[in-house]
Amino acid sequence: MRRIAISAATTTLSVSLVGCGGLDAVSSSDDASPAKGDDITVGLLLPERSNPQYEQFHYPVIKAKVASLTHGQGRVAYANADANPGEQSRQLQQMINAQVDVILLDPVDAHAIAGGVKKAKKAGIAVIAYDRLAEGPIDGYITFDNELVGEIQGRSLLEALGEDAGVSDKIVMMNGSPTDPNAQQFKAGALLALDRNVTIAKSFDTVDWKPQTAEKNMTEAIKEIGKNNIKGVYAANDGLAGGVIEALKAAGVTDLPPITGQDAELSAVQRIVAGEQYMSAYKPYPQEAELAAEMAVAKAQSKGLQFDALTRDEVDSPTHKGIPSHFVPVVALTKNNIKDMVIRDGMYTPSDICVPRLATECAAAGLTK
Repeated sequence: MRRIAISAATTTLSVSLVGCGGLDAVSSSDDASPAKGDDITVGLLLPERSNPQYEQFHYPVIKAKVASLTHGQGRVAYANADANPGEQSRQLQQMINAQVDVILLDPVDAHAIAGGVKKAKKAGIAVIAYDRLAEGPIDGYITFDNELVGEIQGRSLLEALGEDAGVSDKIVMMNGSPTDPNAQQFKAGALLALDRNVTIAKSFDTVDWKPQTAEKNMTEAIKEIGKNNIKGVYAANDGLAGGVIEALKAAGVTDLPPITGQDAELSAVQRIVAGEQYMSAYKPYPQEAELAAEMAVAKAQSKGLQFDALTRDEVDSPTHKGIPSHFVPVVALTKNNIKDMVIRDGMYTPSDICVPRLATECAAAGLTK
């Protein structure tokens, strides 16, 4: 078991029934309450829509897995805060009022939501932090190794710069939102790789992860540093990478420097094929979402042994220590391994990626429809 310290940083609830299946687990002998049946409700609070992965992958996979684990009787009450922390607090209160059995929470603002987490705990509702760690009495946490994500991005950027990379090379860092604790870990991991190897000429924290803000910040960096003096860009996710690329193109840059990303969004995978974006940190969201659903169902049904088997790591938040956690592996996605990663895992098909304008590039990359 390892321990990692994490630094801080009104939608109608919908209920759907899908799928079938079962969960094989026995209740722990020290459970505080008797095990519940399959007729449970899992609350799911997601933070924003600017990253399309949330509604394309996270929500549908969690909904289907909950139904499968509960013989079609389990439900998911879903709400998206659209990057509004006040709205997410209201949505959390709605779920408490509705007496859902367990809540999966991906916070907009890790600190601001702590009061709501306390209220849920007082009401006897377990809260599992999903993808981002919230403050307050969290019962469990599932995510990727966020510092490793940043380190992989940083190492990939150095790899793209080649053996001649040095401290004279100027890099722009386009980091994530300052209210997202994951963003601070991505940055820390990237700096582990980049510090003393290149010069960080400009660094930005991008409020709410907005690509438009990244584009504006990159335009500022280009004016200050000079478009021909920027040798690479660390972009914390694919949305920010897209904004960076738009700013570079608007400045007349035709030979784009290597640019990182994260999330393996379809548009980013297409940019990688086209040679506009060097890489994306690929995080297998279906795996994360399915494991989160397993944790939530086990917790709701008071199956402690099942829950403990899924949470063999620990993290510390600014308010609580020893939070049971699970970390999902992450890899660097480049043009060379698209087929072996996102296509093999069923996230996209060659037809999804290889639109007509990319026919030549797809053929060169060995991607056929």
